[in-house]
Amino acid sequence: MSEIDRSRAARAEARTRIEDAAARLFAERGYAGTTIGEIAAEAGLSKPMLYRHFDSKQELHLALLERHRDELAAAPIRELLDGEGDVDTRIAAMYDAWFGYVQSHPYTWRMMFRDTTGDPDVQAFHRDIQRRQRETDMALLRTHVPGLPEAELEPLGEAIRSALYGLALWWLDHPERPRDALVAAMVRMTRGLIATVGPEDGTAP
Repeated sequence: MSEIDRSRAARAEARTRIEDAAARLFAERGYAGTTIGEIAAEAGLSKPMLYRHFDSKQELHLALLERHRDELAAAPIRELLDGEGDVDTRIAAMYDAWFGYVQSHPYTWRMMFRDTTGDPDVQAFHRDIQRRQRETDMALLRTHVPGLPEAELEPLGEAIRSALYGLALWWLDHPERPRDALVAAMVRMTRGLIATVGPEDGTAP
């Protein structure tokens, strides 16, 4: 490995340590209750070293939100679009991938969906996260429940989003509950929604 490659690897490793430390502290103490110095200490770095990667606490917080927003969205969409089996099987796999990410990143999840910053930019980012999830759920409904009235799509997308987020936050406080029970609950809710579309909506029951 060349000197340049070693330097890049060390920089990437330090950035990951900073982000992981920040996610833990933000989730445990909130944004206002966490200092840059505490994040640096948790990561085993000096403050000047941390500032080589992030100019401010806000920049670090936003970087974390962006990273985990994209990772959270990627896995379930792959399962839905590229997975094998019938629609029910792929929807179950999608929810399982979604809750699997939550289970693997409990600190990040608390930070992503319990905003404690009061920062307008971070609040706007949270609204964008919610919008993207809602639009994903609307696309799911358009594809698999084509008879739904257009006017109901956004409220129903929001209902699915709210159910997912609410269950995930509840699960973090009840980690003894098995993941497959949450997946089954979401699949049952989605199936119930699909079953409401009948001939009066222009599709087969």
